[in-house]
Amino acid sequence: MSPSPSEDAARLDTPATADAAPARRPRFGLLARVLTGIVLGIVLGLTAPDWLARTAATFAGLFSGFLGFIVPVLILALVAPAIAELGRGAGRWLGLTAAIAYASTVFGGFLGLAAGLAVFPHLLTPGSISSVTDPTAGQAEAFFTVEMAPPFGVMTALVLAFVMGIGMTLIPRGTLQHGFEELRSIVEKVISGVIVPLLPFYVFATFLTMAAAGGVAEVVLTFLGVIALVFVLTLVLLLVQFAVAGAVARRNPFTALRAMLPAYATALGTSSSAATIPVTLRQVGTLGVRRPVASFVVPLAATIHLAGSTVKIVSFSLAVLVLSGQAVDVPVMIGFIFMLGITMVAAPGVPGGAIVAASGLLASMLGFTEPQVALMVATYLAIDSFGTATNVTGDGAIALIVDRVAGDRITAATGGAGPTEPTGLTPAD
Repeated sequence: MSPSPSEDAARLDTPATADAAPARRPRFGLLARVLTGIVLGIVLGLTAPDWLARTAATFAGLFSGFLGFIVPVLILALVAPAIAELGRGAGRWLGLTAAIAYASTVFGGFLGLAAGLAVFPHLLTPGSISSVTDPTAGQAEAFFTVEMAPPFGVMTALVLAFVMGIGMTLIPRGTLQHGFEELRSIVEKVISGVIVPLLPFYVFATFLTMAAAGGVAEVVLTFLGVIALVFVLTLVLLLVQFAVAGAVARRNPFTALRAMLPAYATALGTSSSAATIPVTLRQVGTLGVRRPVASFVVPLAATIHLAGSTVKIVSFSLAVLVLSGQAVDVPVMIGFIFMLGITMVAAPGVPGGAIVAASGLLASMLGFTEPQVALMVATYLAIDSFGTATNVTGDGAIALIVDRVAGDRITAATGGAGPTEPTGLTPAD
């Protein structure tokens, strides 16, 4: 049976346009632009005059505010119709994706715990903890700010998307589902026409203001050994994730991981899983993941899959305990990891949101004092982007697994849509 006109309209790329895309592809790809923004931001930030730092802070504030406004709408617009298109079996795919994401997050926590217990007693000096300044302190003030309050919170958007999406599977297809599909089309145009083109400039402005403030270096030097270990652990985590995904999906894990590098680089600058959703969607499309799967899995995983952040929080909390001369209670740490995987969902996709959500657990379960929590926040924020980059890159592995396990049934439920790029963008160079 041929697809209906509405289904054809919902697809952003046809084979013809996909074949014609290379002629329009910019020579300077997104990955190169993001990396250039990072390097230029740091270099110029070290000697930037006040007016330049304030200009960058103004742009970063405006763009960040717009992201905060559009991200809940983006989640609702992508997830709700994707669930509706899955039909009455949507609950199974929700459970499958959530189970994979939670297992990956908990595994990241245990990886950080095992490595920390083995290395930190030899790497760190117990009782040598010292005060560290907040890396965000002293940043240039914007010339002006514009309040862009989101229509609802991220968790509200996710719950609403679940309720509306599952609800639409229980009633005949009608005006409501058509309305959500049109909202999705609008959001996809905003992604491809506004957010993605401006992301490299946002990355540049963010790194310039941080470098101009000069507070990041002190935090990084204090925990240099811990940071090096955490960075290695995030790479190990990604290799494990894509090895499993490659085995399940029968794909070369290294090729798949390489395809996700633009999402990794973008997250380094945005420090936000949700803000990186447009690029993650784009790169997941290049892996051959079908559009219904990508549109369903990526926004959901950006909200509930925080394996990289969990590695960082568990590792840094262990380091603070060792540096404070406190005993490490392994059973308590295990319970902390399981709770962390759930608690961090309360603040998904927001720069620094994971450590803010985890601060309550740090105090209640690990007995952290206010200065210790402040040290955790300062250190975490100094390299927040690396955990976020690991989170979003791992989302590609989850999408590959779900596409392999349930892709045929999901595709059949949505009218036979094949592999496409959800944002209508061409693959990165």
